[in-house]
Amino acid sequence: MTPEEAAKRKKEWVAKMKQEGKMKENMSEDHKTVLNALQNPARRKILKALERRRMSLEEIKAEFKLTDYQARYNLNMLESTLCIEKEDSEESTYYVLTPRGEGYVENVELKK
Repeated sequence: MTPEEAAKRKKEWVAKMKQEGKMKENMSEDHKTVLNALQNPARRKILKALERRRMSLEEIKAEFKLTDYQARYNLNMLESTLCIEKEDSEESTYYVLTPRGEGYVENVELKK
């Protein structure tokens, strides 16, 4: 994806999230919620793995040795903070990074 395509995707995604009421109006509160969710190392590892490829619940459970409850809890937290979203296909439901999740991996994880 070119930088122009990525910027367009991000702009469209932000507009969609605001229209659906998923982003908080107070951006400071929105960022605080995301930062709180990303304090957990398991969630950060999941984001880094999703940068490489989309993954199903079963793949995430296996790769990170999580119980069903642990995986669902962490995925729900990442989904509620708009870092990931579900992508349905005929064979399974996959988790993919959103532009917000991509930004975290690009701007935080890669600078470590």
